[in-house]
Amino acid sequence: MQQIDLNADLGESYGPWRMGDDAALMRIITSANIACGGHAGDPETMVAAVRMALHNGVAIGAHPGYADRLGFGRRVIPMPPAEAARMAVAQVGALVALARMEGARVAYVKPHGALANLAAADPALAEAMAEALQAAFPDLAVLAISGTRLEQAARARGMRVYSEIFADRGYQANGQLVPRGQPGDLIHDPDEAAERLLGFLASGQMPCVGGGTVALAAQSICVHGDGPSAVAMAAALRDRLTAAGLTLTSFSAA
Repeated sequence: MQQIDLNADLGESYGPWRMGDDAALMRIITSANIACGGHAGDPETMVAAVRMALHNGVAIGAHPGYADRLGFGRRVIPMPPAEAARMAVAQVGALVALARMEGARVAYVKPHGALANLAAADPALAEAMAEALQAAFPDLAVLAISGTRLEQAARARGMRVYSEIFADRGYQANGQLVPRGQPGDLIHDPDEAAERLLGFLASGQMPCVGGGTVALAAQSICVHGDGPSAVAMAAALRDRLTAAGLTLTSFSAA
């Protein structure tokens, strides 16, 4: 592997409420997953994030999630798969339109939080999401958690699909992320995250919480942008990856 993408979830403020340091992260990452007004974000926040991405040469992705601001999109809101897919399409459409007003292009879609985790495991939701996104936005790629149902459903439809791994999240033996709030869910130490990441890039095997490894593929690495140490984590990972000889570039530029 000669190059890799580094993505982060950004644009997750809304109104007077602020989440994360988008300006600092935009100088580190190569792809920005911009919240679309569901779990977070509003028109002004989306436009500000798009402008920062343009200024820094960062690829733009749409980051739809459950319309649950109180839960930050990390709670499953029960609804039929087709309804959840339409909810996601409506959010993506909002970002696509606002980006177009700024002369920018949305390159891909990456579901957020509980929506992403459920689409990773539930074949019905994965198929509904893939079908709806392909119908509404045939030119957009899908950034999916590696080895999951959404990745498989999108590939089966012939969509452009890129696989991601998480630098700062724990993994289960089935390749799913450890649910938040459970032991091993998050990695807070940048050195620990970097060592695990470099080991994975060399072997293709991701260590699992509780022991063992799971084989995954990756064209992109996600570092979360909503924690107090997000900028330090992203900067440390970028430094370690480049020191190992990897070129950081957006997968959507390929």
